[in-house]
Amino acid sequence: MTEIDIELENKAIAREYKELLRISYQTLTDEDKLLIRRAFDIAVRAHSEQRRKSGEAYIFHPIAVAKIVASDIGLGATSIASALLHDVIEDSPITAQDIIKELSRKEENDEIFVQVERASKVSKIVEGLTKMSKVITNEEISLQAENYRKMLLTLNDDVRVILIKIADRLHNMQTMGSMADYKQAKIASETLYIYAPLAHRLGLYNIKTQLEDLGLKYTEPEVYNDILQKMKETKEEQEAYIKSIGDVIKASLDVEHIDYTMKGRPKSIFSIRRKMAVQSVTFDEVYDKYALRIIYKSDPSEEKFLAWKIYSIVTDHYRPSPSRLRDWISSPKSTGYEALHITVMGPKGRWVEIQVRSERMDEIAEKGYAAHYKYKQGSTEENSLDIWINQLKEVLENNDSSAVEFVEDFKLNLYSKEIYIFTPKGEIKSLPKGATSLDFAFSIHSEVGVHTRGTRVNGKLVPLNHVLNSGDQVEVITSQNQKPTASWLDYVTTSRAKNKIKNVLNESTKKIAEDGKEILERKLRHLKVSLNEAVINEMVVYFKLQTSLDLFYRTGIGTIDNTSLKEYVNQRGNTLLNFFKNKIKRSPNSLENVNKDELSKNYDQIVFGAKQDKLDYKLSTCCNPIPGDKVFGFITINDGIKIHRTDCPNAISLQSNFAYRIIQAKWIDSSQEEFKATLKITGMDTMGLTNELTKVISNEMHVNIQSISLSGEAGIFNGNMTVVVNNNTILKQLIENIKKIEGIDKVTRVYNN
Repeated sequence: MTEIDIELENKAIAREYKELLRISYQTLTDEDKLLIRRAFDIAVRAHSEQRRKSGEAYIFHPIAVAKIVASDIGLGATSIASALLHDVIEDSPITAQDIIKELSRKEENDEIFVQVERASKVSKIVEGLTKMSKVITNEEISLQAENYRKMLLTLNDDVRVILIKIADRLHNMQTMGSMADYKQAKIASETLYIYAPLAHRLGLYNIKTQLEDLGLKYTEPEVYNDILQKMKETKEEQEAYIKSIGDVIKASLDVEHIDYTMKGRPKSIFSIRRKMAVQSVTFDEVYDKYALRIIYKSDPSEEKFLAWKIYSIVTDHYRPSPSRLRDWISSPKSTGYEALHITVMGPKGRWVEIQVRSERMDEIAEKGYAAHYKYKQGSTEENSLDIWINQLKEVLENNDSSAVEFVEDFKLNLYSKEIYIFTPKGEIKSLPKGATSLDFAFSIHSEVGVHTRGTRVNGKLVPLNHVLNSGDQVEVITSQNQKPTASWLDYVTTSRAKNKIKNVLNESTKKIAEDGKEILERKLRHLKVSLNEAVINEMVVYFKLQTSLDLFYRTGIGTIDNTSLKEYVNQRGNTLLNFFKNKIKRSPNSLENVNKDELSKNYDQIVFGAKQDKLDYKLSTCCNPIPGDKVFGFITINDGIKIHRTDCPNAISLQSNFAYRIIQAKWIDSSQEEFKATLKITGMDTMGLTNELTKVISNEMHVNIQSISLSGEAGIFNGNMTVVVNNNTILKQLIENIKKIEGIDKVTRVYNN
């Protein structure tokens, strides 16, 4: 770089630093500013020789992360300093002790200085972030899942570690344009799989929305760009529509002298995509693409009264949908979210969502974790977020499941909808939708759950696996003689209940497992196999078990005997997974070392990797890919390479947990091959519909119909049709032609048949 470029860059860095101080959500003291300044100086020095792939100085990244921490998440100076330093230990010779020493350095006659305890806290947070970045080298397990578990374990030390990590991920997603496509897809999949749900659960709704949209941008770029373009095209019309509704409501609010602000809010691209997929509708059929938000000023004592007063004003003008009223003011979400959501019928017969929040509620919705503690103001009472974090810590401390099982189980509780259950004394407990009466018992206290003998729901005795509904009142009957059984694991859905049950069951099996491990080690030694971590993981997979504890326990009780072990040893090393692991070392997409003669059968439909290698593969049944679909290869343990669509329901999980087993793949010309695709068709039941369908499909497009099943009821028909096509282009044209038939309402492709 030239001197002028460096000078301009240094000025830009200085501007970013000043902006960081200006946008801080919390008021900064002189000590805060000194702490941030020293952290900034350390970071500049540590990253002085580094540049990002885009070519800009690396220091812009930690400053950007610190800005997200300061403004979007709303954390204080300790977290801002930690964000500035989050890559320092990993990327430079600077140690944790160096950070403490430099931050707490006290010059002679200094009136302002940083306390050693505070410097130590920054150092500890940075160490936590550094530990999360170190990659596990054992390829027998899911690297990503282990890293997720390690990240979540930092909650036991300081929740700010995860909050800064989320900010780091957001900025990486915002600046991912210069990366290779396969890396973008991997990082975006991880983001959708764990980071966006985690941001949601910590109340960071704004960040969650950004992560979801950016995740979609890199996992399904064509879908993302299509919706983005349509949003731009309809923006003016949508804004005018929302303004017309807002103007009517404003007039009445002003008459009542309510102090408020009002703004239109576009629905996120990700949520539009989700609604299109779940409801099988087109972009034009998603009507609530914009919402109206009313944010009012109020004393805490008047918040609820004013919210319902605004509700009354809104419904004076527009008819509400009772089934879509959401009162999260009387019963806040466990994330701490409070608001009144009203869905009303607007002009032209279109549903519109109106959100009503006080300024305090709005701040909590935007800032999440940080705003909770701003408004807690020294209160010793636990709020819903405190309770969730404490319960999560309990689960993390007592979890023996595999990494993938743990993360999948944890994820279920991140995005789950909530129900509200009453205790016999009238207290409210929040549980995920689908929770059972036994889940409720464990939510009261682990010891109550362990000794549950029975449950009554609304005064009636019910089974332990009874699924609860919002508003149920539950009484738990306990007995000191009652102990969990293995069947209880099928009765519960929450991580807390599952892990407590497993721990109690494991206490009685651990002794048998300890003996089983010694027996296994001795028997394998006779078969000339050493028992190590790699062998244990191989055996867990071979015997189709969940954990090493299962393996040792079954050996201890004799289920895994000498014959089973000999069969395992005879086949050891022959699985496709082992073959690939030994051959593919450079990257998830490198096939340079594969012996093509061993695997190739001259298939010409799909090619793999940069060199377009031809390997044996199978098409997955979960998404039924056909030529023209965007696809990737996944190396299974026992079933070779499976081909999945990039928008397969399982794609995000596979990319996140098993990225090292993903292979780049694409279709090549396969005009001699034919593929099945199933279409779901709905519409109005009219005479001759079947004839019209077969005419369009067979006569006009010359597509072979393998099976057709149509059923009608009260003037509406539903049906499935399986057709045989050469590629995706023909299928898309076929769908468009069927839609043109009179009476046809929707035609969607079914991926799992």
